[in-house]
Amino acid sequence: MKLSTKGRYGLRALIDLAVNCETESVSISSIAARQDISEAYLEQLMAKLKKAGLVVSARGAQGGYRLARPAGEISVGDVLRALEGNLDAVQCPGLTEGGCQGSELCVSKYVWKKINDSIARTVDEIKLDALVKESRKAREKYETKLPDMRNNCK
Repeated sequence: MKLSTKGRYGLRALIDLAVNCETESVSISSIAARQDISEAYLEQLMAKLKKAGLVVSARGAQGGYRLARPAGEISVGDVLRALEGNLDAVQCPGLTEGGCQGSELCVSKYVWKKINDSIARTVDEIKLDALVKESRKAREKYETKLPDMRNNCK
């Protein structure tokens, strides 16, 4: 399984939202600047995340995006599925009803199922709040090397 920039950048954007502003809306331009992502591309990603119910938007001078639910209720799997679709590493027809020719005798399908299940379990166990904690730890560790990024909602 290989993730595209949609999944990687979208996850970074949601972590940025959660780290920088828990209650206020965050502008696309501020996320784009901090994460070095094109504003146009980020708008496309946010539209998908909004459609999936992971973010909400507000218009106007104080507008922007914020998480639709607490960070502890959003998994990496939620984000990746919203942006990438199916996360299965192997699309084996033998795992579906009707299967493929010879699926009754094929045992390799059990390997593919275990791999797919393992990926799903892993991304579903990792919650956004855990990534926020890791981000804050990293920031504290290197705070002398990074510019002050607190209160960067806009």
